[in-house]
Parts: sequence; C-alpha cells; structure tokens
Amino acid sequence: MTQTDRDAENGRDREKEQRGVKRPIAPAAVPEPVQEQIQANFVVVIHPGSKTLRMGRATDTLPISVPHVIARRHKQPGQPRHEDPCLLRDGLNCADSNEQRQNGLKMIDQVIWSRKMSNGVRRTPVSAEQARLYNRQIRPAVLEPNSKVSWTNTTHQPQYLVGEEALYVNPTDCYSIHWPICRGHLNVHSGPGGSLTATLVDLETIWSHAIQKLLEIPLKDLKYYRCILLIPDIYNRQHVKEVVNMLLVKMGFSAVVVHQESVCATFGSGMSSACVVDVGDQKTSVCCVEDGVSHRSSRLSLAYGGSDVTRCFFWLMQRAGFPYRECQLSNKLDCVLLQQLKESFCHLDQDISGLQDHEFRTRFPDSPVLLYQLRLGDEKLQAPMALFYPAAFGIVGQKMTSLLHRSQGDAEDPHDEHFLLTTQSKQDQSSKATADRKSFPKPAGFEGESSMCDPSEKGSLAQDIELGHAQAEGLVAGADAEETSSALLSRKTAMTQFEGKALGMDKAILHSIDCCSSDETKRKMYSCILVVGGGLLFHGAQEFLQHRILNKMPPSFRCLVENVDVITRPKDMDPRVIAWKGGAVLACLDTTQELWIHQREWQRFGVRMLRERAAFVW
Repeated sequence: MTQTDRDAENGRDREKEQRGVKRPIAPAAVPEPVQEQIQANFVVVIHPGSKTLRMGRATDTLPISVPHVIARRHKQPGQPRHEDPCLLRDGLNCADSNEQRQNGLKMIDQVIWSRKMSNGVRRTPVSAEQARLYNRQIRPAVLEPNSKVSWTNTTHQPQYLVGEEALYVNPTDCYSIHWPICRGHLNVHSGPGGSLTATLVDLETIWSHAIQKLLEIPLKDLKYYRCILLIPDIYNRQHVKEVVNMLLVKMGFSAVVVHQESVCATFGSGMSSACVVDVGDQKTSVCCVEDGVSHRSSRLSLAYGGSDVTRCFFWLMQRAGFPYRECQLSNKLDCVLLQQLKESFCHLDQDISGLQDHEFRTRFPDSPVLLYQLRLGDEKLQAPMALFYPAAFGIVGQKMTSLLHRSQGDAEDPHDEHFLLTTQSKQDQSSKATADRKSFPKPAGFEGESSMCDPSEKGSLAQDIELGHAQAEGLVAGADAEETSSALLSRKTAMTQFEGKALGMDKAILHSIDCCSSDETKRKMYSCILVVGGGLLFHGAQEFLQHRILNKMPPSFRCLVENVDVITRPKDMDPRVIAWKGGAVLACLDTTQELWIHQREWQRFGVRMLRERAAFVW
C-alpha cells in the first residue's frame, strides 16, 4: 500500500467518525492485583454474626465481642415502638406446631431410653410431672433489695445506642430495637426499619461505633486500614455486594478481602481439610473444605441454631413447672437469662441421669436480686438433642434447609457465570459439530445444515444456563446434561422438597460429605469433622456427635476410615472465635495479596471485582 492509499484510508476513517459511525468499545480490563507489603496491625477482621459481632486487628490475640444490636431513638413523639425478636420466630404458632413438637420429643425420648449409660446400666426413668410437683412449690428468696443494675441512661437523648447499652434500654423509652443480621443474612423485613437501606445504615452505625470506641481507630483514619470480611458459605450476593460497598465507599477502608467462614475456620484451627460444622445462634452451616477451597456442592445451611435450643429448653422447663413464672420470650433480658441457663445446665452426656437440683438468680434493673431453686431431669438433655431432631423445635411452614443456588444475574456484571455458561456451551457445540464433520463427511448439498443447532442441543443449552455444568447443589450432583425437560423439572422439584425438610445436624453432615466428588475426599472429611461456633458448647457434645456419625455413616466407608475424629475445641481455643482467628491468619498469608479489592477498583468496576478477586467461585 502506497503512502497515498494510507492517507486516503485514514481520511475515510476520520470521515466515518464525523458521520457518527461508532466503533465497538472493549470493556475496561480489570487490573492485576498490586503486590505490596501489608502491615497486619492495619488490617481489621470483621466476623458479623446474627447475635454477636466479632471484630479486631489481625494482630490481636482475641477479637472484641459485641451484641450485634442497635437501639434507635424515635424521630417523632408517639411513634409505635418496634423490637426485632430475640428468640421468637415465624412458624411457631401454627396449628401443627405443638403436635410436631410433641412428635419430635417422642423421637428424642426413644433415643435416650434405647442407649445405656457407659457402665451398662439403663437410665432411670424421670417424668416431667415429678419435677413439676417440686418446682410448683418454689418461691424465690430475696438476696438483695437492689440489684444495682440500671437501665441505660437516655436523659441526653442519644440518637442511637449499640451493644449492651441497647439491650438495657428501658422499654418505656422512645427507642426501637434492631438486630441487622438474621440467620446469616441482612435482616430485611416488612416492619419498621426493615428495608435494605435501613439495615445497612444500622450495620454501618454498629461497626463504626465498635471501630471508634472499642478498637480506638478514628473513622477518618480508615483510609489507611484494610478489612477482611467473613461471610457465610451460602450467601446472598446482593447483600454481600452492598456490605462491600458500605465498607469501601461509605466507611472508607482502603481495601477489602471477602472470604467464607468455613475456610477461615480451617485456617484458624490449623487444618488443611475438614468437614466444617458451624453452629451459630440462628443457623447451622455445613461445608467440606479441602486445601483452602470450599466444595460448592457440599454446602448446606440449616435454619436453626443455639437460640432454637434455648427456646426449646424454656418450653421443657415450663412443662416441668419453671418457678420464674413471669419469664417471657418477648422480653430481651429474659432471653439473656434463658441463654445463660441453657449454657449452665444443658448437656449431651448420657451418663447424667435422674433428677438434679439447681439454683439460679435473676438480676434485673429496678428489681431485687432473687434466688430460685429448680429441679430438672432429662430436660437438660432433650433440649440440645433437638439439634438432631429439629421437629422438636415446632417450626412449621418455614424453609429449614438451604442449598447454594446459582446467581440470578447482576446488571453491573454482564460477564457473569450465565454469560460464561452460554459462551462455553456454544463453544462446546461448535467443537462437537466440527468434530462430527471431520468424522462423518457429508455430501456438498448438506454442508449448510451442519451448523444448524439440533433441538435437543437447544434444550441442553437452556438446562445448562438454568442449572450450570455439573450442578451439584445438594441433590443434583453428577446430573446428565442431555436429560429431558421433564427430568429437569423433577430435579428442581426434588431440590425444593429437600429444602423444605428439617434435617438433623448429623444427617446434614452425612449429606454434605456424600456430595463430595471422590471417595478419597469423603474419607478425609469423615476423618476430620470440625465443629465451630457457640451453638454446640455442651458437655459431652464431642462424644455424642461422634457416636451419631459412626452409627449412620455408609458401611462402605467404615472399613476405609480409620477413625472418625470430631473436633470441638481445636488447640483448646474457644470455638466461637476460630473463624475470626482464621481471618487474622488470612491477613498474614502471601497469597492474600491477590485477593485485595481496592477502593478505586471497586468504584470503577463494582461487583465485577468480587468475581475477579474472590477466593471462591462468586
């Protein structure tokens, strides 16, 4: 091409631009992560729970723990008071609730009486009536005329109160109580303060208060700090996106890493592989982790936890004539007391049998300190066993088991997994068609038809987009991509039915391990079951769970697995802080350099950064 021709072509290009002919715009490339030295004392690790917020610098030995609650002052006089429930939940007052509760209790009693104690002796039968005859006669003794516990001082009319101060707000004051996280997700509901925006504002206020007052970091200095955020294994993508945006844009952290609780739990306990069982206050999650990777197909979330055991224990104590008769599940201070009684009295030790006498004190604001005597029998064992027989919780008509579903798509991230699945399917079909042409050459007249898509392939493509390649969420592992639409429908129906069941904790563990792809991985998981969180802190829990798993695991694995090891206190650490500790370990790893999402990157690329940088499949 001569210089004259080149000049003419350039002139035509300029003329097209002037006429408004647009050239295709390539999407901006996400930059490679910057390698730089990170100081761990400038990294804040945040583990938000439904009941407790755990937060601290990565260099701290232990995190600070704060009740994850906020009290907000009413903006107008006479505004109705709202309080998010502590122990009450939907599905408890249905017509079938009491019958289901009784049926669950019968199953628990059958198990209790079928097992002998370690000395080979049968347990002593104890009826609730025996305890009730004693407890009905009990009257409290006054220990002190004044409890020296006071309501939170609100005379200066603060706009909000956080943590313990929020718990001790007088119900007669003009404040509403909000718990911004419920069962691992943002507590979005139709009541006052239940919108996504209001919940995020509550979350930001609580976290900012904890950072400023308890970690003593001025909020204006957060631009020098980074944050590691722990999220559940089964997460709401929209909620995670909004929280990351809050941390980077509104609170002003310079960078964020998002990681899963189960993987962080293995980091915190120093294990490379484990079936992680996280028993929280309102949910229990089960997931198999291998070499720092959470197996997507093995993730399960059960919609019950420690607070459900507390409520079940209260119901059992009422049946046995609980002497503190004014106790109400709607009173947040009574809920705190019931939580303490559960932690003090409940156990999973089959050798503890018969009636025992206990005592407890009530210490409330503007009230005397009262001492109560209490006689209990099997109630202390029955309540925690409800984790294995959740029908005893009496929850009807609620989704009790959750599996990880595919993303519904995000307008800000057009190149998400749906896009990748579609393009991958088209490439697979194109490769297949090319291979077919090479293997079976056709006459010239039929050449044009080879590129046409077979109707069955179209169906297969639609199914791939709907459920993805090797969709293994729960029941659908190893499904054939060529199945018919009726088979696809039956799979989705089976998935819905599965999610409607209330699985016991032991069955959930067996199901999670069974969803692993290889026998070698399953053997690893049976060999190491790691229990974290505060919902199973009962005497005898380790032996009890181990016995349940050994009895129910498939016979084919009993000879392969040398020992089923259930670990409830790795390195003698408090299981409630292990996931947080793992987040602190993560801050110090060299590989974490590749996971940081910086503030400028987030402002430019948004949710795309989570797909590009997250250590798990977003």
